[in-house]
Amino acid sequence: MIARIWKGEVPLDRADEYLTRMREVALPDYRSTEGNRGAFALRRFHDDRAEFLMLTFWESLDSIEAFAGQDVDAAKYYDFDAEFLLEMVPNVDHFELFDD
Repeated sequence: MIARIWKGEVPLDRADEYLTRMREVALPDYRSTEGNRGAFALRRFHDDRAEFLMLTFWESLDSIEAFAGQDVDAAKYYDFDAEFLLEMVPNVDHFELFDD
């Protein structure tokens, strides 16, 4: 299994609105992709920003490609992201996941 991690930051005063969008759009999109084994939105506050981390689990690189496109290391952004995010980070991180 593969863990995919995306990070982004939004202004503190937009954190709740962004979380709502992630819950209504991004999480269902992740979870509806064949091969997705779980999707979670994490949030923490620090200074004047809210940091978001999307932690998703996938059966294989092929299932990630079905979600994100041919370049699996590229971040997938939604139409609303540019309105909220302080920076559009171009890449995500992948880790092999071992549960034994």
